[in-house]
Amino acid sequence: MAHERLGVLAIYLNNSRLEELAYFKTLSKEGQKIGIQVEVFTPSDVQGNTVRTISFDATRGRWVRKKGTLPPIIYDRCRYKAAANYRMLQAFRSRHDNLIYLSKPLANKWNMHQTLSKSSSIRPYLPATVRFSTIQELMRFLKKYKLIYVKPKNGTGGRGILRIEQIGPDLYLLQGRNQHRSIIAPYKANERQLAIKLHSLGLSPDYVVQQGIHLTLNDGRVHDYRLLIQKNGQGEWEVTGCAGRIGPHRSITSNLHGGGTAVTQDRLLGYRFTSQEKINAIKAEMSDFAYKLADYLELKFGKLCELGMDIAVDPKGSVWLLEVNPKPSREVFRRIGQHAVYQKAVSRPVEYALWMLKQRGTISEDLTPSIEHN
Repeated sequence: MAHERLGVLAIYLNNSRLEELAYFKTLSKEGQKIGIQVEVFTPSDVQGNTVRTISFDATRGRWVRKKGTLPPIIYDRCRYKAAANYRMLQAFRSRHDNLIYLSKPLANKWNMHQTLSKSSSIRPYLPATVRFSTIQELMRFLKKYKLIYVKPKNGTGGRGILRIEQIGPDLYLLQGRNQHRSIIAPYKANERQLAIKLHSLGLSPDYVVQQGIHLTLNDGRVHDYRLLIQKNGQGEWEVTGCAGRIGPHRSITSNLHGGGTAVTQDRLLGYRFTSQEKINAIKAEMSDFAYKLADYLELKFGKLCELGMDIAVDPKGSVWLLEVNPKPSREVFRRIGQHAVYQKAVSRPVEYALWMLKQRGTISEDLTPSIEHN
């Protein structure tokens, strides 16, 4: 079978180890099944139109490095954890705008909220959100909603998130995680003490303040849902799966990297709702919303490949969008034993890449392998 080439744009951790290398290995194996060779590289591996890539050699069971031309289609998996990374990746896209990209970068949390708020069909799913300005404004917001989250507008994985709840007439509970994802010890304080504490945390307009949704289960742990929607081999959006996440004790987030536990969507909904009819209605609303949001984001930002949506369901059964991620992990499905869903979550980007190449006329019909799932 003739091999097409898919470039995976990655980034180094600590200047040596590639982020997500285990995922890229699985991606390579899925690509080989349908005739696509996955070639991983970083912007620093590119000189002019020449690039040093690594490809996984299944016969030898190891990664092989080689030098060649840039692949014609790019799957961007770089996480913008630092401003320098963002600038480097933007410069790469600008220099190589002739390549096919499976997706476009999205906005930060604040700009995303502003964009989504313009849609009358999406706005009802958004928690009230403002940009941080002053401690006094934050306190007014807190008194209005009783529970708020303070998030870095460019943060990922639960880093730097604070949860503040009014638990009495002049008593507040501050919890959170620092920039290293470590849990901050819960802090109870009156309004004056809380203001002093918040001043010491160095909040700035780089943070957003968001209405809190009550996500605490009976055992005190928080929970949410990760829904994955992806383009399939026909270039159409399709919900791949949805799973639940439960945070560890004393954590305000449910992220798996922060120690969260994965459970099935049905099981987690069953912790809060006894009616199967109610559970089915919530699941249907999550799915319908995912298609609506994916279509709207493509309209605003351009072609996308996949989206991870962090969704909350409040005690009444209302669905809320907490966050949307254009470079989602799919680990949650493997953790709950849904191996077929996990395989589909990995194979869809390469199937979509093959479809994109075909649409651009870079491969002929007779070289296009059929795409099947076992």
